[in-house]
Amino acid sequence: MVSFLGAFKPVARFIPEVQMPKRRVPLVERLVWTASALAAYLIMCEVPLYGVMVGRDPFEATRVIFASRRGTLMELGIMPTVNAGLILQVLAGSGLISVDLSRSEDRSLFSIAMKVLASILTMVMSLSYIIAGTYGPLPFTAAAIVFAELMLTGLVIILLDELLQKGWGFGSGISLFILAGVCREIWWQCFGFDPRRGIAVGAILAFLQSLTAGDVWSSIYRGGTLPDMIGLASTVVVFLILVYLSNVRAELPISHAGIRGARGRFPIKLLYISVIPVIFSSMLFFSYINIVYLVWTRVTPHDSFLWDVVGRFEEGGMVPKAGLAYYLFAPRSLTDVMAHPVRASVYATLMVVSCAIFANLWIQIGGVGPADVARQLIDSGMFFPGFRRVYGIAERVLQRYIPTIALLGGIIVGVIAALSDFLGVFGSGTGILLAVEIVHQYHRILQRERAIEMYPGLVTVLGR
Repeated sequence: MVSFLGAFKPVARFIPEVQMPKRRVPLVERLVWTASALAAYLIMCEVPLYGVMVGRDPFEATRVIFASRRGTLMELGIMPTVNAGLILQVLAGSGLISVDLSRSEDRSLFSIAMKVLASILTMVMSLSYIIAGTYGPLPFTAAAIVFAELMLTGLVIILLDELLQKGWGFGSGISLFILAGVCREIWWQCFGFDPRRGIAVGAILAFLQSLTAGDVWSSIYRGGTLPDMIGLASTVVVFLILVYLSNVRAELPISHAGIRGARGRFPIKLLYISVIPVIFSSMLFFSYINIVYLVWTRVTPHDSFLWDVVGRFEEGGMVPKAGLAYYLFAPRSLTDVMAHPVRASVYATLMVVSCAIFANLWIQIGGVGPADVARQLIDSGMFFPGFRRVYGIAERVLQRYIPTIALLGGIIVGVIAALSDFLGVFGSGTGILLAVEIVHQYHRILQRERAIEMYPGLVTVLGR
């Protein structure tokens, strides 16, 4: 019987792939490749889709998480790639597919499977956007060109991510694009200017203009969806809170079985599974609204009671006005929260509860549960002092901490995500948390690379 990954062997030779470097790529060259990938992403964010005219984007804050931008080549962002990776990881973690990532063949086939699945998701999402009329009525030729543009962009994103991950650059393309998207959004909300309307969009620019006009309060709280100084202050506060929380951890003493007297500490971070619960929740809410909208545009009439349950939409737009879709659509300002307190309360409750559920689910199927961590520790020669070096015992020790900390972390990021939406935090709370973690990741990578450049012998200790 052919395994799941084995089914991708026949198509492996048709899938484009970035080759591993046959030499150690110098630090400067890796910086150049990373900067080139970043430049390619930023250019694609500015290139509009053929024949597409777009207005205000109701999902602008959600798009930051997926490095997406409405009406451009990056319309889908990294959503297909991330979704494909998460689906395969869930299947592998739950044991539905067999994969051993320590084997080079399985790693290669796993990568090919992710590319194929990401391409399928790109095709499905592209067709759903076109069929739902997201870009308005498009002639067949224009629709075909838009579909081809989105498919080609999806392939470019996959290859850029692979380029960096295989050692030509730093980190991963996914992390780099998310960080760039968050930074671009924060910059725009601070210093943006709309030349067509002749108004300052950015909070700082509007504040400076209000100083000269003698009307400071108008920039401190602008109402609506325009960025203001309250949003900027909230962004700084959320950033500081997330930096603090990312360093809160429980530390368990550990020893090495092969080295007498070697002791250390095993850290379990408060945000143990990071923002994965919020990403899952945002993806669920976003997908539900898009699916309901797709059906809404294709099924008439709209006088059925069922639409009051699943969701109704405003004329000519994707903004929900009733039903479950309405409560899954986040209020984006204090004005909106005060005008619709029930909707804000329901949204916050659903976000926190879904984050708690996904946090609990992820430790069971994501390969980060007590059993998985215990096996990794024991296999690496580590054990907890005072306990025998046995899988079951190590798992019971970790069982006391990991589920509770993961659940608490999921609830915390859910609360932060909901409050950030209400306060109009620039780049969204989830985006800022992702940015903080990615910056830490790149800081560690650059420190490691600089040490290897200065002392080449360290490569045998740290690995390639």
